[in-house]
Amino acid sequence: MSVVRVEHVYKEYKLGTQTVHALQDISMVVAPGRFLAIAGPSGSGKTTLLNLIGCIDTPSKGDIFIGEEMVSRKTPDELADLRARTLGFVFQTFNLLPVLTAWENVEYPMLQRSDLGKQERHERVKHYLETVGLGGKMRHRPNELSGGQRQRVAIARALAGGPSIILADEPTANLDSKTGESILALMKQINETEKTTFIFSTHDFRIMEMADRVVSVADGRLVV
Repeated sequence: MSVVRVEHVYKEYKLGTQTVHALQDISMVVAPGRFLAIAGPSGSGKTTLLNLIGCIDTPSKGDIFIGEEMVSRKTPDELADLRARTLGFVFQTFNLLPVLTAWENVEYPMLQRSDLGKQERHERVKHYLETVGLGGKMRHRPNELSGGQRQRVAIARALAGGPSIILADEPTANLDSKTGESILALMKQINETEKTTFIFSTHDFRIMEMADRVVSVADGRLVV
């Protein structure tokens, strides 16, 4: 069984009069519980591939399956629902709302979920903020937190919706070396204890060394 299946995917963009071939004939399968790195230099196509898996973008050609659901032909509303139920996102720029507290940032995406009542939302927020070591800073706003603490809030927010897959785009890029290592250790611990699948887009060798599988991308193609 797979949590992600990518079958002969292409992605093209128009840049003026030119066509940019961002991805060409990408096929891969991700098993449940993997700690997987999609690695490659800037411009290789790794972030494009992560965005396609995350249903943020759609392929020009080919099919993507999340679980057993084919996502490449879903409507925008169907994709939004799939993202809310199945996928969590961690970005290098944290993407926290500055006017909201850590608690409110973690809860905010769940407010769109009709299947989650207030009590369950609050239980999840508390659990995951404590899981990432921020039990004492739940009422702090982002400008009152360090970079590493902001990334921990972002991880808690990604986990709180109960996704089977966490997608992380260069999650250590804006962190110093020591903080980055602690964030990676936290993610690996969550991967092992909760069996959540992590898929990274990265050129950080520390992530590649920690990953149990590395998929290399260059010039829009998988490197075998």
